Amino acid sequence: MTVFGDMWAYLTEASNWSGGDGIAALLGQQLLLTVTALLMAMAVGLPVALWLGHLGRGGFLAINISNVGRAIPTFALLALLVVAPWPGTGELGPYGRAGLATLIALTLFALPPIITNSYVAMREVAPEVREAARGMGMTGAQQFWRVELPLGLPLVVSGLRLALVQVWATATIAALVAGPGLGQIITDGFFRSNYGKGIAGALVVAAVALVLELVAAMVQRAVDTTRRGTPAGGHTDALSVTGATVERPAESLG
Repeated sequence: MTVFGDMWAYLTEASNWSGGDGIAALLGQQLLLTVTALLMAMAVGLPVALWLGHLGRGGFLAINISNVGRAIPTFALLALLVVAPWPGTGELGPYGRAGLATLIALTLFALPPIITNSYVAMREVAPEVREAARGMGMTGAQQFWRVELPLGLPLVVSGLRLALVQVWATATIAALVAGPGLGQIITDGFFRSNYGKGIAGALVVAAVALVLELVAAMVQRAVDTTRRGTPAGGHTDALSVTGATVERPAESLG
């Protein structure tokens, strides 16, 4: 039987989907790891990046922190965290063995796209839009919540979308330190020369990554208020601010 035949046989065998070590359970573990790491990265990265972007300061710091994060191999970071002088290889509830080390490594991996996109999203709000908001008497906080964040939200969500898919795919490395997730199927399959099993695990990871990408793309499209608010003829450039609208004629745009 060919490798792809072995892969199909593994995926279509019902017993491989059930039980604590089945595909369904491991998929759930990896989703839990991914969502938790993404939420942790959002809690750390979003406030800092949005605040710096609103102030228009710290761009050099934000971008370079992101670049450093991209340069560090996630597996190398995970290996260092596992051997660190804390319970790096210990159990962490539903996150399993080396759960803490895995979560920290994935969180740090998710930070660069979140920080970069969120900072740039705030800085790309047009200066004339900011000026119009100030002209309406808005405070700095009102300008952020009612103007800058709604306009920059699609780009912010784009960063979250990128981080989500990247973290999901990278979470398979948890298996290399006996952690949870679909990486167990991949590593076990190739270790035992059962390549069909290994490829089956990789195929499930790829399929779920595609689903996550599609869902995140729909969310990004849904939050794009500028797309929904653009007039059909494109004759005006309007900024809607919680019920108030500031319009500039098209000819004034040059």
